[in-house]
Amino acid sequence: MAFMLQCPSCEQEGLDPRHSLSQCTVCKDNFSLEAHCPQCDGVLERVQACGAVDFFCNSCNNLVSKRSARFVITKVA
Repeated sequence: MAFMLQCPSCEQEGLDPRHSLSQCTVCKDNFSLEAHCPQCDGVLERVQACGAVDFFCNSCNNLVSKRSARFVITKVA
């Protein structure tokens, strides 16, 4: 199964970090996902190649995996 983030509404793993807007697969609430660097806390740039999504930190000049990124999750109407 693909890596999923925990939904703040239902607390189940149902948010897809590959997209900046994601709908929980369990409760169907919509969320905005913003990835931050685990080292400098800067906003990460999304890098997509061959279907895989990773992130790049312009401050640290490093590639960051979606598993190590820190996500800010905001509910959208």
